[in-house]
Amino acid sequence: MSVHAPSRVHIAMPAAVQRRVATNVARGLAAAGVLLSADVPLDLWYSQGFGHIPPIAPLFLLNAVSGVLIGLVVLSWSHWLPALAAAGFGAGTLVAFYLSVSVGLFGLHEVASGQPQVLAQVAEYVAVVFGGLASWMLWRQSR
Repeated sequence: MSVHAPSRVHIAMPAAVQRRVATNVARGLAAAGVLLSADVPLDLWYSQGFGHIPPIAPLFLLNAVSGVLIGLVVLSWSHWLPALAAAGFGAGTLVAFYLSVSVGLFGLHEVASGQPQVLAQVAEYVAVVFGGLASWMLWRQSR
């Protein structure tokens, strides 16, 4: 008696569907990076006392609100522009953070270690990489 393994059925996905799935994954990761990056300054502003530092408090709140808005637009509008905004948001926030760590920003000298700082840096790198990738993919698809 011989036993045969069932043959596997391979269903080929069309290239256009593969590109759409890859683009949506990149958009989702870019949005997740921006939304997580926006959550960190909101938490610092609300529960860690940064809301009481006069020059920084409104900037932290502006960063949080704009990050939430950009993240939601990236998820709801499949266009290269919001994805590019996500990459720009991540890059701008990274530059501001590294300026704060190295020379200080508006009288605040930040440290590069700590859970919120590391979490924000990872989220911002994700926003930059996947926002840039999604914007490039969406731009190519629109041509």
